[in-house]
Amino acid sequence: MSAVVARRGVVTSFDETVGLGVIEVADGDDYPFHCIEIADGSRTIEPGTEVWFEVIAKLGRWEAARISS
Repeated sequence: MSAVVARRGVVTSFDETVGLGVIEVADGDDYPFHCIEIADGSRTIEPGTEVWFEVIAKLGRWEAARISS
């Protein structure tokens, strides 16, 4: 079993209409996410917010999950 590693990043965009956003980490990688992955249940987050998140494989790509600020 592998350990889950939390990553730190910044929300670079979030579209409330479709509930999709992107988190960028310091090394330049981007991770898309859906609003259901925001841990506090708010379903919205402001661009520029610094967050902690986990990376998961979903639909053949890496995505952000369990996002918290």
